[in-house]
Amino acid sequence: MKVKRALISVSDKRGLVEFARGLADLGVELVSTGGTAKALREAGVPVIYISEVTGFPEILGGRVKTLHPNVHGGILALRSEEHLNQLKEHQITPIDLVVVNLYPFRQTIAKPEVTLEEAIENIDIGGPTMVRAAAKNHAYVGIVVNPDRYGPVLETLRQQGELPGALRLELAREAFAHTAAYDTAIAGYLNGVVGGAEGFQPLFSLTLEKAQDLRYGENPHQQAAFYRDPAITGPCIANARQLHGKELSYNNILDANSALELVREFSRPVAVIIKHNNPCGTATGESLTAAYKKALAADPVSAFGGIVAVNREVDEGTAAEMAQIFLEAIVAPDFTAGALEILTKKANLRLLKTGDLTGQTLDKLEVRKVNGGLLVQQADRVVANPEECKVVTERQPSAEEMEELLLAMTVVKHVKSNAIVLSKEGQIIGVGAGQMNRVGSARIAFEQAGEKARGAVLASDAFFPFRDTVDEAAKAGIKAIIQPGGSIRDEESIQACNQHGIAMVFTGIRHFKH
Repeated sequence: MKVKRALISVSDKRGLVEFARGLADLGVELVSTGGTAKALREAGVPVIYISEVTGFPEILGGRVKTLHPNVHGGILALRSEEHLNQLKEHQITPIDLVVVNLYPFRQTIAKPEVTLEEAIENIDIGGPTMVRAAAKNHAYVGIVVNPDRYGPVLETLRQQGELPGALRLELAREAFAHTAAYDTAIAGYLNGVVGGAEGFQPLFSLTLEKAQDLRYGENPHQQAAFYRDPAITGPCIANARQLHGKELSYNNILDANSALELVREFSRPVAVIIKHNNPCGTATGESLTAAYKKALAADPVSAFGGIVAVNREVDEGTAAEMAQIFLEAIVAPDFTAGALEILTKKANLRLLKTGDLTGQTLDKLEVRKVNGGLLVQQADRVVANPEECKVVTERQPSAEEMEELLLAMTVVKHVKSNAIVLSKEGQIIGVGAGQMNRVGSARIAFEQAGEKARGAVLASDAFFPFRDTVDEAAKAGIKAIIQPGGSIRDEESIQACNQHGIAMVFTGIRHFKH
């Protein structure tokens, strides 16, 4: 299909003039609207203004300019005798190429102080209508929505004199994906405006942009890719900038996300080491170096080949400590020049810069794929409030023990259920994760901690169904326990704590992480 007339109406004017000039040089007649026509005329590119085609002025502040039979008849007509005769009868010229990208809705709603009225004005109507019309009629019409396509499309026209059917079909697929993403962004924004707590709508849509293809998934025989949600701003793994090292793997991204989501829970300096999606080392300290050394000392065997996240800029001293063992990746708000000089000597070590971790991202949902559907839930952002915690035993925890209990409970949120975490002096010294019974997880944590468990505290992500975990804790030397409570046998666990002289605190908040 020869391209004789093209309609161009774009918000993103990247590469516009060069592309339009190339089309004009090939003898293509250009029709354009508003700001696009102005930009082309100022660049000396010949263009027909849309009102000359429709015989009608742009009205309602530009809301109506392309919604006209002279436009859509030209786009939607089959190149059949019947349709061409109708076009001739109504003096409509066929349009063979449509070049459109839409009002910047996502960029508009990303502004912190955007109003509903401003967002509504940036909902494009004529643009998506033309895109869909051209994509539907791709057998005869080319549709370009992505400026990155300008060069290849122009080169194809120069070499072949037309757009092949396979290319028109591919452009149509991209066009429908473009309008689908646009509508999803609008629906998502309006859900946030009117949704509230009952924001799980009858239809759930996500549109993500591919950030990269991955070498493979969890295992070499599984293909994989990483997609980014463009609506989510702020510090997160998807928005992190890789400063150094080889390409991230599927498992690296999962572990890095787990590490970052844990460190952002803390305001004081903290270091987290993740292995197989569980924290094998977590510690706070007066400095980042101190926190990292304590986190590593908790389980140096498991830390080998792990991923580290911290909530402070990595300085030279901390980098020197990190460089002493094999790590897959380090995630941090930033790295000093001295730290980068040390760490970049390790060719494969991935360094990820997130920026300041103050506050959360806008991502409030967790989505998990199951065969045939999606599970969607609110992210677990709840933290135990000391004023709402209830001491249920005769022995009261000391102020130091209470601080340690809250640290352990913060970490246990990020451990696979059934989860038990032991903490002492700002250091997680034992982790029991993912066991089929709670006392089994506790025994793993006690074994890992060894003699360090004496005088430590214990956090559990869910209630104790029996008193056996308390009895095991007493043998290990645990002094205080924090757990949600809520078991029908809570009284048995309380009695066991009283018998052993252990303080126990109920939070009323469960933190299962399946």
